Amino acid sequence: MQYFKDKVVVITGASSGIGEACAIAFAKAGCDLVLAARNIEKLQQVAKECLKFGGRVHFVQTDVANENECSRLMAETVNTFGKIDILLNNAGISMRATFKDAKIDVLKRLMDVNFWGMVYCTKYSLPFLLKTKGSVVGISSIAGFKGLPGRTGYSASKFAMNGFLETLRIENLKTGLHVLICAPGFTASNIRNTALTANGTIQADSPREEEKMMQPEEVASALLKALETRKNVLVLTTQGKLLVILNKFFPKFIDKLTYNAMAKEPNSPLKG
Repeated sequence: MQYFKDKVVVITGASSGIGEACAIAFAKAGCDLVLAARNIEKLQQVAKECLKFGGRVHFVQTDVANENECSRLMAETVNTFGKIDILLNNAGISMRATFKDAKIDVLKRLMDVNFWGMVYCTKYSLPFLLKTKGSVVGISSIAGFKGLPGRTGYSASKFAMNGFLETLRIENLKTGLHVLICAPGFTASNIRNTALTANGTIQADSPREEEKMMQPEEVASALLKALETRKNVLVLTTQGKLLVILNKFFPKFIDKLTYNAMAKEPNSPLKG
């Protein structure tokens, strides 16, 4: 973990789930942290936990869908620590409704947070990341490699994230900037509890057995290893890896498999 010593890491969506687990993992590795999320009380709790490991921690209440708040987040980071080494674009929301039933505003909200929030944070951190030859990370999803029925807005935002980050990597082949796309697969977190329904209300109950999924701490551990080796793409879970590989050769078969799997969820918006 010597690689991470004294690196400055900005984490969006740091108040719970993968963001919280990554914050603690980076703190243990000796990083200085800037934690961002909308829930200031939860941010304070995560910051308090991270401080136990001896590093410096700063937190900023941030709605990544707001461009000005993303700009302010990066400015505060540089004013506090003087540099940025790693940007972890983790903030995100999900949805659960067919496109036929979903209001357009639901898809706009998904894009504003998952895609534009990542774009804003990357844009305003980029000059500093170029100076440090640092890393931009996008917490994507298997839904960014294969469209998931009932989650059109979510898949669209993650496909957009993947395309943006891949292009950013190619543009910077000669600058030293590292770009990592991380696709965790289904991971235990509150993202399904906070998912939007067809009319934009909060789903509240997860349709999946969270305790049987990959845990956020496992994602954090794998992510740190991928950062240290400056890997381009990290796909996690056996199921996720198989889906990505098989979809290249048997897309129609995987379409049916994906539909059937999502249709089996309790109260699935899919019919049949």
